[in-house]
Amino acid sequence: MKPLTPRHFRCAATAASLLLIAACGPAGGPPGGYPPAPVSVVTTETRDVPITLEYTAQTAGYREVEVRARVSGILLKRNYREGGTVRQGESLFTIDPSPFQLAQARASADLGVAEAQHQQAQRELARLKPVYEAKAVSQKELDDATSSERIAAAQVESVRARLNEARLNMEWTRVEAPIAGVAGRTAVSEGTLVSGPNVLLTTVTQTDPMYVIFGVSDRDHLALRRDVDAGRIKLPADGKLKATLKLGDGRDYARGGIVNFSDVRVNTQTGTSESRAEFANPSNHLRAGEFVRIALSGAVRPAAIVVPQRAVLEGPGGKFVYVVNAESKADPRPVEVGAWVADGWVINAGLKAGERVIVDGVLKIGPGAPVNVSEPSAPKTDGKPAADRAGDKPAEKPAAKPAVKS
Repeated sequence: MKPLTPRHFRCAATAASLLLIAACGPAGGPPGGYPPAPVSVVTTETRDVPITLEYTAQTAGYREVEVRARVSGILLKRNYREGGTVRQGESLFTIDPSPFQLAQARASADLGVAEAQHQQAQRELARLKPVYEAKAVSQKELDDATSSERIAAAQVESVRARLNEARLNMEWTRVEAPIAGVAGRTAVSEGTLVSGPNVLLTTVTQTDPMYVIFGVSDRDHLALRRDVDAGRIKLPADGKLKATLKLGDGRDYARGGIVNFSDVRVNTQTGTSESRAEFANPSNHLRAGEFVRIALSGAVRPAAIVVPQRAVLEGPGGKFVYVVNAESKADPRPVEVGAWVADGWVINAGLKAGERVIVDGVLKIGPGAPVNVSEPSAPKTDGKPAADRAGDKPAEKPAAKPAVKS
């Protein structure tokens, strides 16, 4: 006789358990000794499911400009309040104008000399023309006078350009705000020698509107593109998603925004592509550099099937649900789940509209087990009994019985 193995003992124990269950089952029940397990189901239906995408983001100024001097010189004065609002063209700094005033005066004087020389050359040429026609002077003398007049005219233009440059440098000693916005702190103090554009003086940030920059991972981007191509997701007609913000303290920002930029490049260090939304910020409630949470809406999943989370089970072959078939038995159905929404899983494949999916009682059944189906009870919203909610009338009291006289 062959020796007994642990497998023989397990089979014997299982058989004994089945016999015991059959012996203890209630009389008159179905095969196996137990009545059909009570379960509740939901009937699947298709509906458009809004999609919300959330990302960590950071605010940035609509325009951020570095303020630098265009000429070299001593910084005489700061003309703005640090952290205050400035207007476009407002003076922020003053560079010592003395050297540029002298250069402008020198160029103006040189222009006077050049204009006088030009006028003299013009008169000389005018005198030689009739004399040349009378054959009293040679062609060379006329040519020399003509050249002298042209050289003098060119000298006038050169000196005039130098004067304009001196005037422009004089204007640049007044460092102005290139845009309207909030001015930052001063990077240099009064009395410092500023070597032209090489030295950063301050920055001006335009905070209305405000940009919110966030990164979309390459995996999420590919999944979204795949669902759009397959028709499982429908984007807005204009292609622009709406955006809302949640601030660092958990509060919602009062104004909504819109996504206006998505980069086609992927950052090799982070594996994300940069996107940007624009928000109105008239009261400067948002500050540049804040970390926020952005939620994108506007896309929908058309004709989607959603089942409650507790109906989806995990098996060796993946996720599945129990569907009640025509014989009132639990039929396991493999499903492909999609995104998670507020009230359950989106089912991409495996179910169709009109099927009954078991929601409650799944732990009491197995494949092919008979079930006793009941619809899930609707949640109570006002604390009233179901009868009172239906008609919103109190139940009538039974009439009092007449007293019996002895």
